[in-house]
Amino acid sequence: MRGFSKYRYISIEDPIARMEYAKLTSTQWKTLYPKAALDEVQKEPSLIESIKSVYDQWTDTKYILLGSSQLLLMKQVKESLAGRCVIMELFPLTLPELKTQDWLDTVEPSLFQKVMTDVNIVNDFLPSAILDPEYAAKQKSWNHYLTFGAYPALTEELLTDDEKFVWLRNYVRTYLERDVRDLASFRDFEPFVKLQRAMAVRTGKLFNASDVGKDIGVTTKTVQRYVQYLSMSYQTIILPAWDRNMNKRLVKSPKIHYLDNGVLQAVLQKKGGITGHEYESLVIAEIYKQAKNSMLDARFFHLRTADGKEVDLLIEQPQGYLAFEIKMTEHVSKTDARHLLDLNNLLDKPLIKGFVLSNDTTTQQLSDSVVAVNATMFLG
Repeated sequence: MRGFSKYRYISIEDPIARMEYAKLTSTQWKTLYPKAALDEVQKEPSLIESIKSVYDQWTDTKYILLGSSQLLLMKQVKESLAGRCVIMELFPLTLPELKTQDWLDTVEPSLFQKVMTDVNIVNDFLPSAILDPEYAAKQKSWNHYLTFGAYPALTEELLTDDEKFVWLRNYVRTYLERDVRDLASFRDFEPFVKLQRAMAVRTGKLFNASDVGKDIGVTTKTVQRYVQYLSMSYQTIILPAWDRNMNKRLVKSPKIHYLDNGVLQAVLQKKGGITGHEYESLVIAEIYKQAKNSMLDARFFHLRTADGKEVDLLIEQPQGYLAFEIKMTEHVSKTDARHLLDLNNLLDKPLIKGFVLSNDTTTQQLSDSVVAVNATMFLG
């Protein structure tokens, strides 16, 4: 781990070793492992109490607690380590990270990340993505993201394409056998597997728990619980509906977006060729990861009115909103921005800027407040 060379890595996966670590006293932890990274720590919750005891007695001790199952880990951390820890979420790689060649390479912020801190940078957008000196590198990362997603293991250049697809299939199986087992004591995995596929088919669409329950043969409450598991284990993003305008009839159903396109394709057991909804999901997932990694003060919504106006993504910042329409087209026209043009009449804060993100390489100023920009250039 870069920057943590003095930390001892301890895996809590092995049940025998796990029991031995659980027997250590706080003094033994201080003596043997004053700095350590404990992986899958949620498998032995008592270790969190041990770490708390060590930290309270010796301020020069430092620990990194890692866990793939947020539900179990977060409950223990919040109760035992309140005020003693910093919580960081690790997502699949972003496009700027995929562009790097080495752990020591600097990760340059994307245009999106720059816009989040200074929207005036929009005035400096190149008229065409093809003129971007980094466009070839950005396109290479984008193509990898479209095909395989963004898990670090798949950046290994020695892996063939077939080996990468096998890795993704194995990841889906391991997720079911390990992470879901940690999250819930299922007697029967089949309903959850059906739910997982049902959510993959519905990525980028409105979510109705009752309809999904009918399709897979479980109750609405069970669907809602399973969907929370998918979110808590970093498989999906639940994008709530924006609903603050009391004078306008607004759709209140959330949208579900898969967090990684490679995993989505593995769940659907397909290779190549994505739908418009899948394209929307992979773009929103990328924006979400980049905003979270930058620790930006932002909240995420989608917006849909009963009379048909919809915005794929609204990002709320303290000073106002950024709005996004996401189109898989290679030729953007002004009609693609029609739902963004009069948003100020609907929102409770100013619309800072609207964007149409697509495969069109030409940058277009569609109105005073809306610009169309190539998604690869903007996010890479």
